[in-house]
Amino acid sequence: MSPPLLDIRHIYLEPGVEAYARGQEILARFPDAQRTEVRSHQNIPGLHGNAGLVKEWVRIKRQVLVLGVRKTFALRENGRSADWIAPGLANGCALACAYCYVPRHKGFANPITTFVNTGDALRALRRHAEKLGPKPEPNQVDPERWVYDIGENSDLSVDALLSGNVRDLVALYRELPNAKASFATKYVNRDLLGYDPAGKTRVRFSLMPQRVARVLDVRTSPMRERIAAIGDFVEAGYEVHLNFSPVVIYEGWTADYTELLREVRDAVPERARRQLAAEVIFLTHNEALHEVNLGWHPRAERLLWRPEWQEAKRSQYGGQNLRYRYGFKGKAVARFTELLARELPECPVRYAF
Repeated sequence: MSPPLLDIRHIYLEPGVEAYARGQEILARFPDAQRTEVRSHQNIPGLHGNAGLVKEWVRIKRQVLVLGVRKTFALRENGRSADWIAPGLANGCALACAYCYVPRHKGFANPITTFVNTGDALRALRRHAEKLGPKPEPNQVDPERWVYDIGENSDLSVDALLSGNVRDLVALYRELPNAKASFATKYVNRDLLGYDPAGKTRVRFSLMPQRVARVLDVRTSPMRERIAAIGDFVEAGYEVHLNFSPVVIYEGWTADYTELLREVRDAVPERARRQLAAEVIFLTHNEALHEVNLGWHPRAERLLWRPEWQEAKRSQYGGQNLRYRYGFKGKAVARFTELLARELPECPVRYAF
């Protein structure tokens, strides 16, 4: 039997966490966990920036939890996966996908950080939506409503194992007439089927061929389980899209994606297939993450780090990224969208790059 996804044994918490009902709720779930008060969730001595912990990458994700109080609630315009990126109620993840960009900003340990001042976030999101008013015209994100990505830096299906934050977010957008929520996930949490989203939350199930997912999507739900959940989530009132991100190029990738798309076509009920749409994002890797991965999962880098197909590009944050070469990538994007149109014609592409 595989170990549980979460087995919280050590909780780092900022001052004031216990003053919030959500903080009390989470602490009560793990009464035997060691507690250490820290000044900031963003810089925990001995945890963040400790290169010696890279070998403990997965153990820390399973056993460590950070609780904080979010200080700012700024929103960012997006235009791709959503109209707006919402201030998240969590950061970091118990999953261990080898390509995830979040660890680049957190040093050598990336457990879940959960924010307990849920009410502050909900009020900020409500004010923002009310100020926007009706969406003036359709766009590729959504034809009718403003869409808020509520899970940019975490996986909300996993966050829902810890607290009621995700349920509260789904309830908020159920009430907002001009807005809907959206989040991508690689984990099937069937408790979400009881949240009554009323069509106002979009779940984007991330898919990739299982052969490479076994290497790259560490600690996630198997692809077959994700595909099987699509119809159930549609029946429960969610809008469900497909998130092909990242698309990783390797020898035989098109044959593997053809098989994956046929599995979706055969396993997903017609009603659910008719409401699908897809976003397609090819891999962007990072030099710093490459070094981290070499410390705990070098096998993944044989898929992710392919300099013969990649070119360097300086990120907006100053890091050294590797993306598939211009021209090479364009042909790959065209090939993928052709495959999708052929094998799953009910599923339009919202954007691909």
